Amino acid sequence: MAETSSADRKKAGGRAGPPAEPVTGPVGPLGAVAAEFAGTMILILFGVGVVAQVAGAEIGDHDSIAWAWGLGVTLAIYVAARASGAHLNPAVTFALAVFRDFPWRRVAPYMLAQTAGAFVAALIVRWNYSEVLAKADPGHTIKTQGVFSTLPGNGELPVGTMGGLRDQIIGTAILLFLVLAITDARNDGPAANLAPLMIGLVVVAIGMAWGTNAGYAINPARDFGPRLASFLTGYGGAWRDQYGDLYFWVPIIGPLVGGVLGAGLYKTLIGRFLPGRDEPVPEPAPSPARVPAEPA
Repeated sequence: MAETSSADRKKAGGRAGPPAEPVTGPVGPLGAVAAEFAGTMILILFGVGVVAQVAGAEIGDHDSIAWAWGLGVTLAIYVAARASGAHLNPAVTFALAVFRDFPWRRVAPYMLAQTAGAFVAALIVRWNYSEVLAKADPGHTIKTQGVFSTLPGNGELPVGTMGGLRDQIIGTAILLFLVLAITDARNDGPAANLAPLMIGLVVVAIGMAWGTNAGYAINPARDFGPRLASFLTGYGGAWRDQYGDLYFWVPIIGPLVGGVLGAGLYKTLIGRFLPGRDEPVPEPAPSPARVPAEPA
């Protein structure tokens, strides 16, 4: 097992988000926060926008939603990676602070910027699709609340609060495990700055495989920002689910717990066995079946 220094861990993320330490030379902390705001706004413009199109105008389906979310993630990472590391997600920021030496003093500013970016993007979508949503759901009920925020069972299936919480923990654990695998410079990551595309495909896969129970928020900012925007623009029941239970906390707590779990599993199962960046890669031990027998 190879041990890595703190410096190695800080470098392990690579340039295409999220590295452990953002590039803040000429950019500075303010530039990093601005990049998190802008990147998350781009993400939500595509993600919430496609759901509004499907729910309000019946153009598209579950697969188009998953693809738009994934492409939104890819484009958002390209926007913010150089300046901030493109976390775009409080669960990512929190997990990197726990396991990748991301400075704790930057956690709150990053999370606030991410949530603000999601909030502003949701307001833009709400404004743009106001006529369509009003026609589809004049009372602004649970029918179109899912455009902006997630619901257990997507508001229709028999999934409750605990089912949604379980789903969010698992889904975000998968996300962080794979994001760290893709961006770990000691691992065989994608070349030619393709990490954003691969992370986007991870989100597509999660949407297609883990989207039924809770709408794959896997990002507290993605859910809370648009949920607040919808509440302020006519969705009075935005904080509750279809059963009338307070649900807004589930896509916050679940991803924060799941992100730490996924990052911890990556470190335990993969990261701690990888050599440092300047160490030779050890050859695997030969299988006993492949060791040539000694001549008689």
